[in-house]
Amino acid sequence: MSRSGGQADGNAEPPKVTPDIAAEAAVWIARLHGPDRSPTMEWECRQWQSRSAAHRLAFERCTEVWEAVPGVRLADAYATASAREAQSEVDARVPVGRRGWLLAMMVGVAGIAAGVAVHLQRQPDEVSTGVGEQRLVVLEDGTRMTLNTATQVRLAFERSRRVVEVQAGEALFEVAKDAGRPFVVRAAGSEVQAVGTAFSVRLASGARPEDALAVTLIEGQVIVRPATANDGEGVAPPKVLQMRAGERVRLTRASPSGATTQQVDRPRIDQMVAWKRSEVVFDDVSLRDAVAEMNRYNRTPIVLSGASSLSTLRISGLYRTGDSAGFANAVAKLHALVVAERDGRLELASPH
Repeated sequence: MSRSGGQADGNAEPPKVTPDIAAEAAVWIARLHGPDRSPTMEWECRQWQSRSAAHRLAFERCTEVWEAVPGVRLADAYATASAREAQSEVDARVPVGRRGWLLAMMVGVAGIAAGVAVHLQRQPDEVSTGVGEQRLVVLEDGTRMTLNTATQVRLAFERSRRVVEVQAGEALFEVAKDAGRPFVVRAAGSEVQAVGTAFSVRLASGARPEDALAVTLIEGQVIVRPATANDGEGVAPPKVLQMRAGERVRLTRASPSGATTQQVDRPRIDQMVAWKRSEVVFDDVSLRDAVAEMNRYNRTPIVLSGASSLSTLRISGLYRTGDSAGFANAVAKLHALVVAERDGRLELASPH
């Protein structure tokens, strides 16, 4: 993986790398040198580095330290990492200016190991997030499960298969390979089965039936089919669907007794997983849909007040999740609207 320089030119002050950024860089180095490295992971790391010059510099320095100590491997760190051992490695092999970086990196790797050990021993039956919260869980088989805002999942791992039920919200799965133990995600009357791949599952919230269930395949292959215990509720594809990398399938049903509608497209994957960077990307979507998406991340809702024509206004751009005020003010400037805060909500309306 290529590295980006983080030093400023000329006599400018070098970017300030905080302890948090250094620790995050250490985690990225450890992950990239582990057995689960993937194109998706590399892309996410590049996105992390692009946040600032300090992020790029931290990654470069941690990489230099890793390369300066050829005996350090992720497996070794899992087994033996400790502050004392990390410090002895620093003293013996690394110049004084880089000692703190190696120590931070080793502590970060040890932290990963400790976190994995906890989940191996105490994998919960249920995992959830609140509004605006995200959570990464490493499951007992090594699968990485990232929960988006207001998400609830239930886990049921068995000898013959690994089952996760998405009961609300959105989750991204980076599945550990195990050909003899398929990984199955159930949601809204459908099942997504994979062996080793990366995909996301999203359930629509609210009363609108649009995109009641969406599955986006990032890499590998999955099949989508009616759940084995489907009782007729929810949505399920008319027949088994085999997805290819880059595809998204959306399943909807206009009424409880109606037929399921299936739509397959190829959206921009970076936009589909922008929430992992605390971002949301709109590409010529209606204001109604944009507001609904922003409201997923904040307890202060945005509402459209007055003329129904507001709903059909079009929105494009990148916004921060949870920043409802910033989004509302940007939309107001774009479409000459006014923003008012009333009764714990933000109202967008046409000027009187």
